[in-house]
Amino acid sequence: MKKYGLIGYPLSHSFSKKYFTEKFEREGITDCVYELYPIESISNFNAFLHQHPDLCGLNVTIPYKVDVMQYIDWLNTEAKHVGAVNTIRIDKESPVSVAFQGEVGFGGDDFRLEGFNTDIYGFEESLKPLLKSRHKSALVLGNGGAAKAVFYVLDKLEIPYKIVTRREQPGTILFEQLTPEMVAENKLIINTTPVGTSPKVDECPPIPYEAISDDHLLYDLIYNPEQTLFMQKGAEAGATVKNGHEMLILQAERAWVIWNSTERYP
Repeated sequence: MKKYGLIGYPLSHSFSKKYFTEKFEREGITDCVYELYPIESISNFNAFLHQHPDLCGLNVTIPYKVDVMQYIDWLNTEAKHVGAVNTIRIDKESPVSVAFQGEVGFGGDDFRLEGFNTDIYGFEESLKPLLKSRHKSALVLGNGGAAKAVFYVLDKLEIPYKIVTRREQPGTILFEQLTPEMVAENKLIINTTPVGTSPKVDECPPIPYEAISDDHLLYDLIYNPEQTLFMQKGAEAGATVKNGHEMLILQAERAWVIWNSTERYP
């Protein structure tokens, strides 16, 4: 039985477990299982891997997307660039083979940990079909771990952006400094904050919603609820709105490809 799973803490609910369990049933995949592995501290990761030697791959969620990188033997270019990993492939190799390739297996064991960031793929592929010529610049709400993939994709698509935060940080503007003119000018607005996530569905990022028009695209990385108050306010103004559900599906499928690819570094 091939084992996959999700690490993070806490793991009260998980899109990934439900998605992969249903995927295995739907596609008749009977030799794989996906489980949740709540780890209270990333310092327990070494012991965790020894306790589960049959793991083939892992997804990584809050709060370990950055901290887990210290344990990764090889990072693909995108994960290295954004400084966050959400997918790990556990490649079984002998220590001799790993040493010959100039790499050192984690803890001297018979496997190597390869780190990827499939959030990048998920966000880019779900965003691109919605982009119009008028979406020439963006506002990114939030500057946390979830924003890293967003920044990477916007840079790749050559869409300049301003970062809006609650606390003063270098290179950002504060929510209270955000004017209606700035909102009107930037036709793409992406929420990377958790504000509005269930059960706090009556909350939304504090921006001048009166400046939103039908030329705007509002993308919310949140997927629960299906329509956040941020999205609702945008839709009421005629804007195109999108939640993070498709992004999650795309990143999950990308992880599946990585785990099962015959390519060494897809």
